[in-house]
Amino acid sequence: MTQAPEHFDVIIVGAGISGVGAAYHLKTQCPGKTFVALESKPTFGGTWVTHRYPGIRSDSELYTFGYRFKPWTSAPIATATEILKYMGEVVSENALGPHIRYQHRITSAAWSSAEQRWHLQVQRVDTGELLAMSCGFLWMCQGYYRHNEGYTPDWPGMAAFQGRVVHPQTWPDKLDLRGKRVVVIGSGATAATLVPAIADEVASSGGTLTLLQRSPTYFITGRNINELADTLRQLEVPETWTHEIVRRKALFDQAAFAQRTQTEPDAVKRDLLANVRAFVGDKVDVDKHFTPRYRPWQQRVAFIPDGDLFKAFAQGKAGVVTDEIECFTPVGIRLKSGDELAADIIITATGFNLSALGDIPFSIDGQPLDFGSTVTYRGAMFTGVPNLLWVFGYLRSSWTLRVDLLGDFVCRLLQHMDARGAKVVTPQLRPEDQGMALKPWVDPDNFNPGYLQRGMHQLPRQGSTAPWLHDQNYMRERVELPAANLDDGTLRFQ
Repeated sequence: MTQAPEHFDVIIVGAGISGVGAAYHLKTQCPGKTFVALESKPTFGGTWVTHRYPGIRSDSELYTFGYRFKPWTSAPIATATEILKYMGEVVSENALGPHIRYQHRITSAAWSSAEQRWHLQVQRVDTGELLAMSCGFLWMCQGYYRHNEGYTPDWPGMAAFQGRVVHPQTWPDKLDLRGKRVVVIGSGATAATLVPAIADEVASSGGTLTLLQRSPTYFITGRNINELADTLRQLEVPETWTHEIVRRKALFDQAAFAQRTQTEPDAVKRDLLANVRAFVGDKVDVDKHFTPRYRPWQQRVAFIPDGDLFKAFAQGKAGVVTDEIECFTPVGIRLKSGDELAADIIITATGFNLSALGDIPFSIDGQPLDFGSTVTYRGAMFTGVPNLLWVFGYLRSSWTLRVDLLGDFVCRLLQHMDARGAKVVTPQLRPEDQGMALKPWVDPDNFNPGYLQRGMHQLPRQGSTAPWLHDQNYMRERVELPAANLDDGTLRFQ
């Protein structure tokens, strides 16, 4: 006799920053709901457990990356260890541990309209045991990239390279960089974190360190302190007040900066490059190596605390080359300019592989779900897909801001369904929405990092009018989401 699936009102997928936040909101706002969070890793933390490369840290400040309900009390830019400690406190202080099942990987998800629930096939990572679970609502908090592998282009000649190739996402436990010729390929936040973190080890032992980039990236530099937070603490303002005040100030400044990149892009560009020149002086050609071809904010702008990346260049501990790779050779990299870089170790800080819905096979009443053919409702739910919400955070603001907003939204939606006596909610286009212009999940003219461009076909489309927009605008969503009319016909209740 087949054992009945273990059933929950809600299943949360993932126990990273999104999943832990979802569990908190569900437990506090919907205390009558049964729920479990399924996490494939042996612990909570998500990206902060996956990435173990030297120097790993946040690239946005923690007063907005931290949850709104849990004050952040340390430096604005935090290490992975500090973030995991913070998340551990959230788990323990709110007794979320019993609701999280580690080393549980979902292998399939099937919606049954007849039963009005999701059926999940789950595998225990540690034992291989197969489990059956079901839920009324599926809350996808697994993130947006594949954790088991990073993105590395297939350059010609890689197999012939006699040294070692390492991706930061799968950093080995013991990697000896002393005395080695090290090349870091990339220009984003990961490369910008790695280079200063390993510069002393490489340079002090007679090795060489080179950052090789195809094109430059914008960075913001500043001290890793928050003067307003420090002042409020000197005045003995309670931490909850300090957290909220500093958080609001940070959001105000971020919105002003984003607006300025649209209205005064050339002035913003000059300011950003002036900050770089203040650190490197005439030691580095800023026009060649740190002047991007795109306008500020078309890609994420990472924060460089205390200018540590640029100090490494200015002090001669690292060099930078802006060129394209022609091929790998047995002893390094040949560039399209004809120059060659000798290398013992090549670190490919070249980005993520996008993962839509955790690469889980989904079906609805026996039919495979073509996720890319759906239209998104508020960048979180999808036409024709019942009782499911995906937390896709902000790409140019702190991810966690949307975790909190969608936590409120899901709980309000579940309460609304209970009040209506509904078991199913499905986004649907109304007659007046039919025929509206559809756009990619994220407008490439507005934001175009490589991982999105490579995987955009996997993702839903957005419309041209609310509530079918996904414009990544926190300042708009923080007003609209709490006030969203759930009975305007865009959600079908059954």
